[in-house]
Amino acid sequence: MILFFDNRENIIFAVQTQKQLSNSDINKLSWLFGNSSLVDSDMIKSTYLGPRAVMVSPWSTNAVEMTQNMGINYINRIEKYIKIDRDFKEYDPMLFEKFTELNQSIFIINIDPEPINHIDNIESYNESEGLSLSKEEVNYLLNVSNEIGRKLTDSEIFGFSQVNSEHCRHKIFNGKFIIDGKEMPNSLFKMIKETSKINSNKIVSAYKDNVAFIKGPIVNQFSPTRSDIADYYKLKSFESVISLKAETHNFPTTVEPFNGAATGSGGEIRDRLAGGKGSIPMAGTAVYMTPYSRFNEYSWENFGLGLLAITIWLEWNSGILLSMDLSCFHYFLNLFPH
Repeated sequence: MILFFDNRENIIFAVQTQKQLSNSDINKLSWLFGNSSLVDSDMIKSTYLGPRAVMVSPWSTNAVEMTQNMGINYINRIEKYIKIDRDFKEYDPMLFEKFTELNQSIFIINIDPEPINHIDNIESYNESEGLSLSKEEVNYLLNVSNEIGRKLTDSEIFGFSQVNSEHCRHKIFNGKFIIDGKEMPNSLFKMIKETSKINSNKIVSAYKDNVAFIKGPIVNQFSPTRSDIADYYKLKSFESVISLKAETHNFPTTVEPFNGAATGSGGEIRDRLAGGKGSIPMAGTAVYMTPYSRFNEYSWENFGLGLLAITIWLEWNSGILLSMDLSCFHYFLNLFPH
């Protein structure tokens, strides 16, 4: 069932639950939603803007986790809907939907899965879908198809192109370089690693996790004596370890600034938290650049969006804030012209 909470400021919170809420749970949610009141109806007739049913928002994921920390463990989804005028058009239809009423079906997805698509010509499919598979990779897939005795599906070929991409495998950076018939002793990646190998300086860890660490200063921290129980705060010193990381996110930020920035910054936080024994994000910056494009032949630049630089910047910024980006240096390059 879906329950609605009204904050009396043109915002409705829709809460999908597995069972009826107790009075205690209703009071908790009312407090969580800024003293919103439970609507005594299973539908609200008015025009609202909110996430599409197929797009569970990151905001919803965080909100549901908050309710679990409050002892409410049977909520599936929470979304926020803003009241708008009927003719309102300034929203991204890829992410949001205009609702003429909020009812019990706003989270229902009526999409039948497409039938399995077996690919007749892998080489042509590679070209039409822009998978960037090399001739060797196409031949490899053809051999796999022959070995298993059937044609490969579109999802299998597409999945292979992603997991075997340069982004995931560093095939070029780790590949052998043969110049004038002579194999070079180092790959590009080995040459990059050689600098820290020869001059390690204050490096604590590099090329082991998805983030590197260097020795930091002695830091005075005012914190509980023990973190596993309620305890007295005490000033104590420790040897800090610092991580500085930069990441470009040209694509998908080029064609989808909001989600491109959100996934980039979110990934940085993930890498940092997963490094070593775990770290705490402290500060981060984002650098936005929109130079004149040198790649006019690419179809994604023919949408006219290049004229909306201010819109792109705003969506970038919103995407980063969505991920609560306080972790590191980011460089989001966009190839749209001004």
